[in-house]
Amino acid sequence: MIEAPLKERLRARIAATGPITVADYMASCLGDPRDGYYTTREPFGTGGDFITAPEVSQMFGELIGAFMLQAYEHAGRPKDFLLVELGPGRGTLMADLLRTARLQPDFVANARLCMVETSARLRAKQGETLKDGPLVPEFFDKVADLPDWPLFLVANEFLDALPIHQFVKTGTEWRERMVGLDADGELAFGVGTTTLPGDQLPPENARIPAGAILETQPASNAVAEEIGARLKARGGCALFIDYGYLKTAAGDTLQALYKQKPDPVLAHPGNADLTAHVNFEALAKAAGHGGATALPPLTQGEFLVRLGLLERAGRLGSGKSHSEQEQIRDAVERLAAPDQMGDLFKVLALTGDEAPLIPFDSPPL
Repeated sequence: MIEAPLKERLRARIAATGPITVADYMASCLGDPRDGYYTTREPFGTGGDFITAPEVSQMFGELIGAFMLQAYEHAGRPKDFLLVELGPGRGTLMADLLRTARLQPDFVANARLCMVETSARLRAKQGETLKDGPLVPEFFDKVADLPDWPLFLVANEFLDALPIHQFVKTGTEWRERMVGLDADGELAFGVGTTTLPGDQLPPENARIPAGAILETQPASNAVAEEIGARLKARGGCALFIDYGYLKTAAGDTLQALYKQKPDPVLAHPGNADLTAHVNFEALAKAAGHGGATALPPLTQGEFLVRLGLLERAGRLGSGKSHSEQEQIRDAVERLAAPDQMGDLFKVLALTGDEAPLIPFDSPPL
């Protein structure tokens, strides 16, 4: 029996059991074993629906490698540790990171490379990318499966794909936004009976108009809290890089990309990428609940420039042709310019102690 396309199965499910949460909808669209976006698509690079920073330039991963070497020194060069990436895409970031890491032989000798990835197809792609590298990757389904060692972790554009919940303000309360069916049997947004807990109300709640949307990210927060507990207990550092906002605020950030263009969120389940902006304030608080210290977040532009992006670009372009130098300049612009990825993307570092790391040189949050 041929299984129905995801959209038809979602409609049948809703017709039978009632509306589903936005989080359930996202989880089905992205992770359905048969028709999920990440299960069946090649989303990364020029042929996919989006291009991530590691695909823009090798400099991105190389500078993250430099940051990790510094964090390793700060932690006292632990004898055995995990080098972890969450949602590694095609493995490009890790390959570039390891190119820099080779400058410190102890780092490579003491590291155990762990990739947290659920897609068998992407695992194969990552293994191919890293086959000539200094470390052989091990694959894990989730953070909880990782060995209990010190860890140095990076997650680039991982959290934005984790399911979120949305709440709509209706009078004096916030009710959960649901995905149901309209009069024609098509997918449509509505509101349910579940309300937002009082301790999650935004500070400016009284001034927010009816109809506004507030997003919560329990899945992302759970990841941050779990990693925070590991850092507190075993030491190390974690780096989260994603597009998002620094302070909790109302707003609908759920978006779809279909064939590299914005798309209605309910139009192409399983065929479009779904993401939402990350609430870095909530993320830092969750990590703190786990016991970690969250260093004051930076924009991606600040982070890369302070780590030496311009200097690295100069060295990379030395002796190259004019067209190659132009490509490097374009990559710097895309990664760090405020109107490109520079301001939209934020970088949050977590540590097991309170000492700041370069370039996070302000006092801890």
